[in-house]
Amino acid sequence: MDNVGIVVENLDAAIEFFTELGLELEGRAPIEGDWADGVTGLKNMRVEVAMMRTPDGHGRVELSRFLAPPVVADHRSAAVNALGYLRVMFTVDDIDRTLAKVRKCGAKLVGVVARYQDSYRLCYIRGPEGILIGLAQEMGPR
Repeated sequence: MDNVGIVVENLDAAIEFFTELGLELEGRAPIEGDWADGVTGLKNMRVEVAMMRTPDGHGRVELSRFLAPPVVADHRSAAVNALGYLRVMFTVDDIDRTLAKVRKCGAKLVGVVARYQDSYRLCYIRGPEGILIGLAQEMGPR
């Protein structure tokens, strides 16, 4: 997989949030032109994109703020059982420390930090604009 795309209204807030999750801003640029229109199927598309690289270097999150055409749907308040693409889950070393960091960016816990057997601590959070993110902390042997 190359990347997961997330459309946002506030690109700066989204970059700050994903930076707190440990991702690094790889680049930021405006995108438009015939090639962009062709690949997306949107006429006169103008978008500002920020590419965030995961700490392990194996994946990226593409954050996009569309300037044109107008956004046509809003899935930000969809529940975790909604159809379609919904969330990205990140592995973290310390879920409590990560929660403390992202709360400074306005993130809110969806439910509770739950334990799955003796394998993982897991939770869902809502970040800027209601973006749904999963966090997973692998538990070591006892």
